[in-house]
Amino acid sequence: MTTPRKIQKAFLASEQSEGVGARVRRSIGSAALRNFSPFLMLDHFSVSPGAGFPDHPHRGIETVTYLLQGSADHEDFAGNRGTIEEGDLQFMTAGRGIVHSEMPRPNKDGDPAVGMQLWVDLPENLKSVEPRYRDLRAKETPTISVDDDKVTIKIISGQSHGTDSVRDLAYTPVWIFDVTIKPGGKVTQELPEGWNAFAYTLAGSTSFGREDYTTVGQYHNVIFEPNGDSVVAEVAKEASESGRFFLVAGLPLDQKVVQYGPFVLTSQEGIYQAMMDYQTNSNGFERAKGWRSEIGKSMVH
Repeated sequence: MTTPRKIQKAFLASEQSEGVGARVRRSIGSAALRNFSPFLMLDHFSVSPGAGFPDHPHRGIETVTYLLQGSADHEDFAGNRGTIEEGDLQFMTAGRGIVHSEMPRPNKDGDPAVGMQLWVDLPENLKSVEPRYRDLRAKETPTISVDDDKVTIKIISGQSHGTDSVRDLAYTPVWIFDVTIKPGGKVTQELPEGWNAFAYTLAGSTSFGREDYTTVGQYHNVIFEPNGDSVVAEVAKEASESGRFFLVAGLPLDQKVVQYGPFVLTSQEGIYQAMMDYQTNSNGFERAKGWRSEIGKSMVH
């Protein structure tokens, strides 16, 4: 029998402006929870046509972008470009340095692109690796049903009920699931012991815990205590809608986090160096000199 994790805290992700004209609900990386190793930031974003995240740099992190609605284009200074659609993911390792642009693709009805973006810290010895991308298409992601089809689990990364994800996509070990529970459904999801874990509630109300459960509404981040090897979640039989949440667990890193905007290193000296390298187009940022993304040029000002 597994040992369910208890809730350490649960809080509403407040909405704020980000990028150019975009709106995000930020939970990790906000005043409510600055860092939760290895996680640096979690944004639930909504980006309408004409808004977006034009050319900007990163160093020392990985990002995971999961599109829930619409489609989005990305382009970087190394010539990489592509599009992710609803249900797709993109794992990006910034490593020693990257400059890129992320923009919603205009659609006929004008609806925004909606999704999740997670920033994951890189171990200190990997902060200077070469940048890379891995796209994971919706059709590549295993989806299982449990509890008489009352629970659906999309296994983005990790293992659930004997089914493994397609591949390891990040340097820092991370498990990610998209879980939907119909009214009356219940699930126990095992997680590696000692890993930090959270659940971000996308829709409905979900109860977490076994005996001393807590019911949490939409747009909250539920931070679990480190003790235990599973998360138990259920939706009341009398609920009017299903509960849906983004469940994530990661191996904590025993290192200092020093952050200045898009640069995350382990010392203040590292931050100064990153700023200098970016400003002088050196040590990983050579290709930034004179570069402008095509998709960023489409911004409406």
